[in-house]
Amino acid sequence: MKKLDRRVAAAVRQFWDTLRAQSEKQGIVSGRRDSGNRSAATGGAQMHGFASLIREVLLENGIPEEAVFWKRNIVLPGFFRPTKDWDLLVVHNAQLIASVEFKSQVGPSFGNNFNNRTEEALGSATDLWTAYREGAFKLSQRPWLGYFMLLEEEPRSMRPVGVTEPHFRVFEEYRKASYAKRYELLCQKLVRERLYDSACFLLSNRLKGPKGYFREPAIELGFHNFTVSLLGHAGAQTKMRTKRKR
Repeated sequence: MKKLDRRVAAAVRQFWDTLRAQSEKQGIVSGRRDSGNRSAATGGAQMHGFASLIREVLLENGIPEEAVFWKRNIVLPGFFRPTKDWDLLVVHNAQLIASVEFKSQVGPSFGNNFNNRTEEALGSATDLWTAYREGAFKLSQRPWLGYFMLLEEEPRSMRPVGVTEPHFRVFEEYRKASYAKRYELLCQKLVRERLYDSACFLLSNRLKGPKGYFREPAIELGFHNFTVSLLGHAGAQTKMRTKRKR
């Protein structure tokens, strides 16, 4: 994983370049800009740089190319719904090894989108683990599940946000927490509650992001830790499956 920070910076640049291109295309097609950044939400390709990087790192560390799925054949069965498209899968010898979800959020609607992202993350994990319990993935051992989030760093995402408490008090860590802090807490809790095996949380802004700027507000949610966790599991599982097949 040499020069990993530079490769993450390249993925960050691709994120902002894709976001800009999507916004420009949306403006040309519709004759006007979508309100806020809806074009970014509907574009869909802005996180491809990160998914591609994870794929490259897996292949560089001995995971067979035919075992890593991105863009195509990324559907898994669910329990509460028939199927779900994941962003990246590792499937080796008919065994589910790993599944990764890549998400992002840019302004201005941080409040509603944070709630939506939280519900999505909880729902996807619950659906996958219930399907796993019910045997949807045949004889697979417990797969590795990862959650990746990139948030725009700007005044509205960084300033403290109030809470409403008409009946009961919220947990103390949410008092005066910004949306960036809420996302950090979400990622931490997803891992600590064992809904996901690892999570990565990055911040980047529109001014310096196109030049590759990003930061990691929590070490435990850094990109290096995320990839090391994934590689440890995927490497051990694929080697074991290969030996059994022989």
